[in-house]
Amino acid sequence: MPETTIETTSPDATRKQEGTRSAALVRPVRTVAILGAVGALVAAIALPAFASASGPADAGPVTTEQLAADNAQSIVVASEATQVASAREQFTATTPDEIEQQKAEEAAAARAAAAAATVSSSASRPSVAGLALVASGAGAVRYPVTSFTAGEGPGSGRGHEGWDMIAPEGTPIYAAAAGTVTASAESIGGYGVSIMIMSNINGTMVETRYGHMVYGSRMVEAGEQVAAGQLIGLVGNTGNSYGSHLHFEVRIGGSVIDPEPWLAANAG
Repeated sequence: MPETTIETTSPDATRKQEGTRSAALVRPVRTVAILGAVGALVAAIALPAFASASGPADAGPVTTEQLAADNAQSIVVASEATQVASAREQFTATTPDEIEQQKAEEAAAARAAAAAATVSSSASRPSVAGLALVASGAGAVRYPVTSFTAGEGPGSGRGHEGWDMIAPEGTPIYAAAAGTVTASAESIGGYGVSIMIMSNINGTMVETRYGHMVYGSRMVEAGEQVAAGQLIGLVGNTGNSYGSHLHFEVRIGGSVIDPEPWLAANAG
């Protein structure tokens, strides 16, 4: 009778073999699960964006500009909102120079209004009601009187150093240029009631003098800053004067110049 060999395996060896087979099966399953999760995450993020950018299937090729427009920010306006047309007059100052000029004119008007209120509060002082507080014009130099008749100038040969601008008593007088008031009094020699202003015009120091004003009409004091065209007083007949007029002087570097051609060349 042939010999029969029977191999036996212990329980511990059997458990080891089963464990090895289980581990070998778990690793591929785990890898597949991880790859599946990553793929699902990518799809969740990319597909909506792709669908939004791509648009409908029949929309044709999408350009970069269309993508930018589709993803741009938008604003929702309530149905009650209406469009209001803007008038040109609403935009008065557009450059830094225009803005500064506008501010200076507004400040000059405010100062003149305050001075006018002070003048009007005194019964002995002339009224400035109804007068323009700032002269028209846009230049750095303005005419000190806007309506006048030309009188004697500095070339008369009798030591007359200004230009007589003949106008009715009470006619407004404006600062010819922005600057600092160096003198303001009810009597300065032959000038009578007068004001003097020092200005820096394009780097040149220019002094302007305003004589023979009405008593009590001065609206600025020494040390104050004035703007070009600011109301400073009223035409009168004080001091060495023979008739109502403004004696207007211009001095550059301490030397008297003829105000008439100077104004014609510089005033705007």
